[in-house]
Amino acid sequence: MQAALFEHRFGKQTIGFVPTMGFLHEGHLSLIRQAIKDNTVTVVSIFVNPVQFGPNEDYDAYPRDIDRDSAMLEKEGVDYLFYPSVEEMYPNGYSTSVKVSGLTDGLCGAKRPVHFDGVTTVVTKLLLIVAPNNVYMGLKDFQQFKVVSRMVKDLNIPCKVSGVAIVRELDGLAMSSRNILLQSREQRESALSLYNSFSLVQRLITMGLNSVKILKEEVIAFIHSHKNTRVDYVEFVDFETLKPLDDLTEPFVCMLAVYVGYVRLIDNKCFNM
Repeated sequence: MQAALFEHRFGKQTIGFVPTMGFLHEGHLSLIRQAIKDNTVTVVSIFVNPVQFGPNEDYDAYPRDIDRDSAMLEKEGVDYLFYPSVEEMYPNGYSTSVKVSGLTDGLCGAKRPVHFDGVTTVVTKLLLIVAPNNVYMGLKDFQQFKVVSRMVKDLNIPCKVSGVAIVRELDGLAMSSRNILLQSREQRESALSLYNSFSLVQRLITMGLNSVKILKEEVIAFIHSHKNTRVDYVEFVDFETLKPLDDLTEPFVCMLAVYVGYVRLIDNKCFNM
């Protein structure tokens, strides 16, 4: 990969990079199309990163279909697919990791203790391998976007990290590779409770409610009114620091993680008071 991209860098061409775990959907394609629009050369990586999954998480169940993904990338006009093996990325004796503190303390960082160390380690490795000018990440993983942006800034990695808006199904469900794991129409309908929670929040703050404690209680009750749901967290956080808020400020982010059956889904929405 490094050798293939050397000529492009030497020729002062811009390289756009989209890191993924594969099983691509329209959300990924929106990142890829932005990368193609902005850059001379586009690289997409597919790597299901084992070190960002904790015990009893869904690493083995995570959907994979490299032939399907390759065909989609070829159709979009992607220049390079980087598809390394676990053994290539983490050779025998591998003993280095990258950690971002602060932004990883809450939300998915608190619920999945090994997750972000795994994310920041693999993204650092991918950035060193590809050495892109521009990196594109989906804002559905808002905490991940903030963490990677902080890491790139702190480590003086010479690339720009751009967040691309959430792509949703027609009914509002945020596109995710995990959506295919929902086991029934009932679970699929229950998954909409995440997106529909944002309308509830908007109604309540329009009525003048700004107590985070009450808002969380209302959202949790709403989600649990749907079958097969279990809230992992509902948080109202500062847009920049991701610190939990007691009363709402401007702007803030409502961030959700919910199990529908055994499938863990996340979503978020930014609000202005």
